[in-house]
Amino acid sequence: MAHRWLTQYPAGVPAEVDITRYNSVVELLEESFQKYRDADSYVFAGSVLTYGDVDALSRALAAWLQAQGLQKGDCIAIMLPNLLSYPVAAAAVLRAGCIAVNVNPLYTPRELSHQLVDSGAKAILILEPFLATLNPILADTLVKTVVVAGGTDLLGLPRGGALDAVLGRAGANAAAASPMRLTDAIALGAGLTYTRPAVAPQDVAVLQYTGGTTGVSKGATLLHQTIIANLLASEAWMQPGLKRLPRSTPLTIVCALPLYHVFAFIVCGLLGMRAGGRNILIANPRDLGAMIAALKPYKLHMFPAVNTLFNGLVNHPDFTQLDFSELLMSNGGGTAVQEAVAAKWLAATGCPIVEGYGLSETSAGATCNPTNLTAFSGTIGVPMPNIDIRILDDDGADVPLGERGEICIKGPQVMPGYWKRPQETAEAFTPDGYFKSGDVGVMDERGYLRIVDRKKDMILVSGFNVYPNEIEAVVAAHPGVLECAVVGVPDAGSGEAVKLFVVKKDAALTEADLAKFCADQLTGYKRPRSIVFLSELPKTNVGKILRRVLRDQALAA
Repeated sequence: MAHRWLTQYPAGVPAEVDITRYNSVVELLEESFQKYRDADSYVFAGSVLTYGDVDALSRALAAWLQAQGLQKGDCIAIMLPNLLSYPVAAAAVLRAGCIAVNVNPLYTPRELSHQLVDSGAKAILILEPFLATLNPILADTLVKTVVVAGGTDLLGLPRGGALDAVLGRAGANAAAASPMRLTDAIALGAGLTYTRPAVAPQDVAVLQYTGGTTGVSKGATLLHQTIIANLLASEAWMQPGLKRLPRSTPLTIVCALPLYHVFAFIVCGLLGMRAGGRNILIANPRDLGAMIAALKPYKLHMFPAVNTLFNGLVNHPDFTQLDFSELLMSNGGGTAVQEAVAAKWLAATGCPIVEGYGLSETSAGATCNPTNLTAFSGTIGVPMPNIDIRILDDDGADVPLGERGEICIKGPQVMPGYWKRPQETAEAFTPDGYFKSGDVGVMDERGYLRIVDRKKDMILVSGFNVYPNEIEAVVAAHPGVLECAVVGVPDAGSGEAVKLFVVKKDAALTEADLAKFCADQLTGYKRPRSIVFLSELPKTNVGKILRRVLRDQALAA
């Protein structure tokens, strides 16, 4: 049975969705602006933007961007954290007919320079403190237009009257200057004529740069059609979860993952707006206490997170203060969710973590567990609507069911290629058009997929393949362990050896305790040869543990 996973679809979820319903993401957004005009769209620090506010503010900013000579298809970088300015900026860039280039606000000048030069960005919307990163490299880029947002921009505006308030506050100060304040640009744009560009499905909407953990950071080229395909498939997939429990307040989404990352950009930002949801923006999810305080006033319905965030929250003493009485979906992604963490989350919230899988190159989700799941499955689910997946060996042949191979993905959600990198694009696809994910996985007889690991992270011990995810899942189940990571290091006897890094939950935990624990559950060649205790593990701003950094540290030592 070619698509064996279709039998696992919940009732009412289609195998395919019609992606021709919209010509562009702009059409889809503008429909939501009108449909949910008076509803809360984004909340930050107690301040609210309604859908009508995001509409008016982004339209004015789009008009201003067009007046700067920016043309359809020009790239505009967005270097903003989860503040009210982000959704306004992203919508404005798309409405101007330009390409949004999502940028990590914590980039160094070198990293920012690479992304601006590679994309050819002609403008940037940036938070004021990060000008210190931009200014040293600005002359080396094509950026001519710089729009600066303040951390308190758009806070304290009257509900449903955001544009009027901006005009009142900023209008007197608005003047042609460089760099331009965000509120001044909006005030000036409100008096300009906005021209809605003719955007086609095959036009580029977003450049979503890969994390760069496997080499040079590359721009995944996401078309309007590509993003629409993912949004409509995700919308269909979430329906069973939305019916899990009755809801007494507007659909409320925890947006703690950074919106510049593809997971939050699609699932929180665009899918949230498609569903008429209210996104609670969290600028710094590392401050768990402040995050919990920001979420306390609300009944929470959707909670997208990565394993480290789920783990940190469920171990925080104030976590029980949150209202999970109507929690419908806990969306796990970005990296493998550990079974021990999932068990704690389910016990605390009553809502199982529904793990999914995707990449920048697939516009976020490509597979997912059914959203009406009643228990953590330990898999990344099944291919979503319109998606086909094959598990291939190194020669490009399908592996037998239940055996390891590279997960290869095909469907309208998949990018056409990397931005201006034909060679890398050709290498990333099979001859018949399947994107080679670089992830090693296994498909069972039902069509459910399980990630074994990334190809590059596999450790070869005396000829045996060792997969870090397996060891990490075992170690994470120890009650004295808060977090852990595994890497391979050179070894004269076995070629490579397993090195384990651990952050303690119990200060009394010893190396001998963990060695015995591993010996009880792992065969000899999988057991860590050395164990190092750290106060914290290096992570990306999204919360992914950086094995590469640990590996480099181990090699240097």
